[in-house]
Amino acid sequence: MKTSNQDFRSQFSENDGEKLKSLFVDGLKDLYWAENHLVKALPKMSKAATSEDLKMAFESHLAETEKHVSRLEKIFEMIGERAQAKKCPAMEGLLQESDEIVASTDTRSFVRDCGLIMAAQKVEHYEIASYGTLRNIARILGHYDAAEILQTTLDEEGDADHKLTELAEAHINEEAAAE
Repeated sequence: MKTSNQDFRSQFSENDGEKLKSLFVDGLKDLYWAENHLVKALPKMSKAATSEDLKMAFESHLAETEKHVSRLEKIFEMIGERAQAKKCPAMEGLLQESDEIVASTDTRSFVRDCGLIMAAQKVEHYEIASYGTLRNIARILGHYDAAEILQTTLDEEGDADHKLTELAEAHINEEAAAE
């Protein structure tokens, strides 16, 4: 018989779950760093893009990403922690990869756009994995309001990923193949 998170949570004593809470807070710090750095990277990605549709997608996701930062700050507050960033080597590497794609492709080319979509989708997939896992941990720890906020952001990250796929399939990949 499957038990609900509420039933599972009621089995904890005061000190149980401290290691999981520590992992949860560490994951939030990691995402906080990642989202703040993505706020800085998205304008560069937009400027490097050739397709107006891709530029607009990056600009739209910048506005969402700024909301993601605010939501993470709210979650820190909700769980009684100070909003603090911890360097995220994964996001650092993904953003470096984006910079390398821009440096190694021709300006105003759809090959560059194809590479930017690839790099951006890698970022989205990292965020999707992180937000989904943290949402699940929040539920186990009884932070149901935080879990709802994490789910909202998770949904937006999934939507951003789908929009990038649609742009690639609509014309960017074919334009890149023709160059």
